[in-house]
Amino acid sequence: MTALRKLGSSDLEVFPLSLGGNVFGWTADEATSFAVLDAYAAAGGNFLDTADGYSAWVPGNRGGESETIIGKWVKARGNRSDVVIATKVSQHPEYQGLSAANIKAAADASLRRLDTDYIDLYYTHFDKPEIPVEEIIGALDELVTAGKVRAIGASNISTERLAASLEFSDREGLAKYVALQPQYNLVSRDTYEGPLQDLAARYGLAAVPYYALASGFLTGKYRPGTTVDSPRAGGAAKHLETERGQRVLKALDEIAEAHDAPIPTIALAWLAAQPTVVAPIASARTVDQLPALLGVADVTLTDAEIGRLTEASA
Repeated sequence: MTALRKLGSSDLEVFPLSLGGNVFGWTADEATSFAVLDAYAAAGGNFLDTADGYSAWVPGNRGGESETIIGKWVKARGNRSDVVIATKVSQHPEYQGLSAANIKAAADASLRRLDTDYIDLYYTHFDKPEIPVEEIIGALDELVTAGKVRAIGASNISTERLAASLEFSDREGLAKYVALQPQYNLVSRDTYEGPLQDLAARYGLAAVPYYALASGFLTGKYRPGTTVDSPRAGGAAKHLETERGQRVLKALDEIAEAHDAPIPTIALAWLAAQPTVVAPIASARTVDQLPALLGVADVTLTDAEIGRLTEASA
């Protein structure tokens, strides 16, 4: 059984791959989503990532579809205490922003859709600099005190705003961020490395990176002359046009062959080996896509291999 990892300073322990719920209710219908969730749980997975805004961008959707599917699955399987559910606030069409009133109303709406009494990890999805950190942290602290939220995190936040939030929590003795969800992968390193990563390390925050496979580019299926049928194909294929993208693919090919492992496994293993990273996020539209993601729990890269990928992605 794969060892679980401690999530920052919280008492949450998570599988080293967080299953992305952005596809549930979008490119994966309810039955397929249930199958993916079942396969992930059967492999020892326990860390589900969603957001109240998933998937409002789909014509006919209202937002919250992913949470609803996860809630139905947990209810059907009776496994609420076995899973760590992370969701986010600020992007639902009916609950925009991070005012104190909106945070609390959005949390209640998420709890209803998830059909649960508590959210394990509650992220601010996109920071809103016009709202004082004191108001945001104060509202999150109320949710923790009420038992509606176990731990809090931040996604898409500047180093300065994160530092101000952490300092305010310490000064006032309020709930404090334990996790950070940055964009971070082999072809997007400056989105996290540097001052933000240093701050996370200083405060003991757990990084849970999104776009861990660069919208699918780091699966290796995007190659010159190929066409991939995916809603995210445009964003992924652009990396083919860069020298760095081509260097990274070459290094991934070689290391994957050495390990007899799928390319996505190697890309995730590099990410999982980076300072502060506890569990990369990756999503699967089908059960067939899952093994290459789950492999991150079993593959350990050598220092030389990590160095090779780090150099290729520079």
